[in-house]
Amino acid sequence: MANTKSALKRMRQNEKRRLRNRAVRSRVRTTVKNARTTLATSGTDARAAVTEAIRALDKAVTKGVVHRNTAARKKSALARRLAAATRG
Repeated sequence: MANTKSALKRMRQNEKRRLRNRAVRSRVRTTVKNARTTLATSGTDARAAVTEAIRALDKAVTKGVVHRNTAARKKSALARRLAAATRG
């Protein structure tokens, strides 16, 4: 347990950030999963689902929760799946 004022404050800040990061990461995972599921089952709402997932990834990058290259990789994979679904 921390025993200085600054260390106690740092612990409080870290806990707030941990919870915020967890919420953002969870939202990203949910939207990406929804987009993949939509792409696999039907192509009707696929574009909207992929757009929502890309938006969530971009927001996570802005907040510093996800690395920008990781987000770019996930966005690229979603775009490839969308293109394949619309083609075939």
